[in-house]
Formats: sequence, structure tokens, C-alpha cells
Amino acid sequence: MDYFPVFVKLKDQECLVVGAGEIAARKIELLARANANITVLAEQFSPQVKSLQDAYQLTFIQKRFATVDLSHYRLVVSATNDKETNILVAKAANEQNVLVNVVDDPELCSFIFPAIIDRSPIIAAVSSGGAAPVLARLLRAKIETIIPPAYGHLAKLAEKFRADVKAHIKVPAQRRIFWENVFQGPIAELVFAGNERAAKEHLQQSLIQQKDTLKQGEVYLVGAGPGAPDLLTFRALRLMQQADVIVYDNLVSPEVLDLARRDSEKIYVGKERQKHTLAQDSINSLLADLAMEGKRVVRLKGGDPFIFGRGGEEIETLMQQGINFQVVPGITAASGCASYAGIPLTHRDHAQSCTFVTGHLKDDTINLNWAQLAAPNQTIVIYMGLIGLEKICQSLIAHGSPSDLPIALIQQGTTRQQRVITGTLATMPVIIAGLTIKPPTLIIIGTVVTLHDKLSWYHSQYVD
Repeated sequence: MDYFPVFVKLKDQECLVVGAGEIAARKIELLARANANITVLAEQFSPQVKSLQDAYQLTFIQKRFATVDLSHYRLVVSATNDKETNILVAKAANEQNVLVNVVDDPELCSFIFPAIIDRSPIIAAVSSGGAAPVLARLLRAKIETIIPPAYGHLAKLAEKFRADVKAHIKVPAQRRIFWENVFQGPIAELVFAGNERAAKEHLQQSLIQQKDTLKQGEVYLVGAGPGAPDLLTFRALRLMQQADVIVYDNLVSPEVLDLARRDSEKIYVGKERQKHTLAQDSINSLLADLAMEGKRVVRLKGGDPFIFGRGGEEIETLMQQGINFQVVPGITAASGCASYAGIPLTHRDHAQSCTFVTGHLKDDTINLNWAQLAAPNQTIVIYMGLIGLEKICQSLIAHGSPSDLPIALIQQGTTRQQRVITGTLATMPVIIAGLTIKPPTLIIIGTVVTLHDKLSWYHSQYVD
């Protein structure tokens, strides 16, 4: 990111605005909302700025800006239409380590004004880093519609009880759960309905009834989908946001992982060819142990946890130990990657059935029902088949599939790095021999692959 988002406390801090036109007036209004002490320096003052003097106790200095004028300010805004003055203000501010914003000139700024959603004490800000301020304002408008003003009242109620809750509930994990229940349950609804007195009474009663003991945690088996973060389910996102620990696989994309709670512990247990971070039995035990410690654990798996994800093995262990769990399905790679590649898995002119198999090599062989897979009028989807691709193609041909049967290899499907390579059973091993293929990859075999050129709609950003 080009700018690190921070919130600066400006109450009773000295701030300088250079310039006194319409734009300067808008910046003065923003600084005044933060209760800053504002000085305006300009050679001429517009009526709009003059009208703000009494309301915000502004100090006016009528002169041309000079470097010495920055001697004691925490922050300066240059809002003039004079390029030389703006450059001088920025240079002086940087030399004296004063935060500076030059309006409409991001290159001269050490900070920028975001689009602000004010639900004090809740503040949200949206910025494009100066690249597209109008877009930032449009996004702010969208956020404004989903954050009612009453959220500010809810935050103030929580502030009144914060010390009492901390004193009564000493286990941080339990304290976090208590507040989540407050903010997402009946107490919050009472505040939203304007009944803050009843909300306060309910909160007091909930605190009295709350026991400061560590309860057993839960495990959420969550399908992360094929890679694109916006293909997550609502439930998956909600559980990822409240989890204490994220246990994730190699196939979970960085963009999906980035949606998890920022301060959650992240534990990588990915399996790659001939490189397993943890054996499956150890992963099963890890999930149970974390839950027994009272933690809420998201087991995040690429695709769907019950389709070649070994999710069934993991919940068997949880059930044996009496640990609560939930399973959240995800879009499996077959469905997601095929859709983004424009390859229907079934089609009345091409395939009346679809079979999912795994192409893992074991002892340099692949144990599949080749006679069944070689039958016509079907689609074969092969997970984890890249290493054994040549053997797969040879075996299908040997069992009766035509050598010109179409095949597609989809690399990092549904992401901006998606790449679709097509060929036939005879040609595909030769085609990929000279290419660098990055996992995860999915293989689709069948005449439906011929529809790719016609139905392909998703344009990725792949660069070889």
C-alpha cells in the first residue's frame, strides 16, 4: 500500500491551513470536526473562510507563506492555487517533520484526506491513495448505507462498560466473545431501536450472569473456494472474522486468507508434493487440541472440504472427542474453474454425466477405473493430476478414449492469474512440456472443452 492508514489525534493540536479559498474552507471544516486549533495563513481571505472564523475560533495570519511559518505546527494543509507556494510548503514541512497535505497533488503529500464515515466514536475512512478520489467518495456512500448512525451510540455504551467487563471477565478470549454477543445480539438491537436505557440494563444483567471460565472452543470446517475471495460464502466470511486461529492449506489463496481476522493466529498445514508440513493425523489432533484450549478454530480448505479435502477424517476426530464443529461448504474447484474457463461440466450435446477423480501418483501409478473413465458422453474432472498428466492421457487412450479427445488444464482458476491451456489427450503432454505450470491446477477432459473458445468470458491478467 502507498499510504498506511492511521488515525491522528488532533484535539487541541496546532494545525495550519495555507490558503483561504473554497477548498481551504472544506479542509478547515474537517479539521474543526477533530477539534484542532486552526490557523489560516493567506494573503486574501474569501468570504466563505471568514464566515468560519467565529464558529471555529480560527486564527488568521495575512501574509505570504515562508518556511519559518511552520515552526510549531503538528500538521499543515496547503490549499492554494499557486504551484510554487505548494511546493515550498511541502518542502518546509518535510524538512521539519510536519505532516503535510497539498490539495490535489499526491506527490507532495505525506498524508491524504480520506472519504470519512463518521459515526463517532466509530470512524471509517476510504482512500484511493489520491488515484481516484471520486471513486473513494462513491464507496463511502455505499458504506454509509450499511452503517446506521446508531452504531456510534452502541460504541459509547460499550465504552461505559469497558472497565467493568475487563475487571469481571479476565480471560481475553471470553471477553472477546462477550463483546461479540453484545454487538450482534439483542442489546445492539435495542440501541438501534433507540431504547438505550433497556440496552444498558440488559448489558448489566448479561455481565452479572457471565462466568469467567474458559469454555470449550469450536472448529469451523470452511471451504475457501477455488481462489477468488468474492466467491466465499457469507457464513465463511463471518466465521473467519471471529476465529481465534486459522489453520489453512496450501491451496488457500492469499486474498482469501487476508479476509480472516487480523489478529488471529495463522497456522500453515499445507501439503505439497513430497512436502507435508504436518501429517493428516497431526492436523486432526491439532484442531482438537486448539478447541480444547477454548479457541474458535477455522480449518480453511481450498475448494470444498468434503471434495478431496479430507474433511470427513477431520470431523471424525472432533466427534470422537466431543468437540463442537460446523461445516461450511465452498465452491469446489471443478465448478469454479470450469465456470471461469467457459467450460460447462454437462451439456446435452456433449456430456450427460460428470465424474470427479483425484490424479495422485502412488508408486508411480494412478489407481483409477480407466474403463469407466474412457466411456463416451461424459466429462472427467481430475484434481491434483498435473504430475501424472502423461500417464493419465496414455491410460485413457489405452482403454479406448480417442487420442483427439479434448482436454483443458486450468491453472489458478477464478483468480487474476488464471490460465487455460487446451489440447488433446495426444498433444497435451507435449504442449505443457515447455511451459511453467503453477499450482493449483485442474484438468477437464471431454468434448465440452471445445466450448471454451466460444463461451470463455473471464479475462485474467496472466503474463507468462
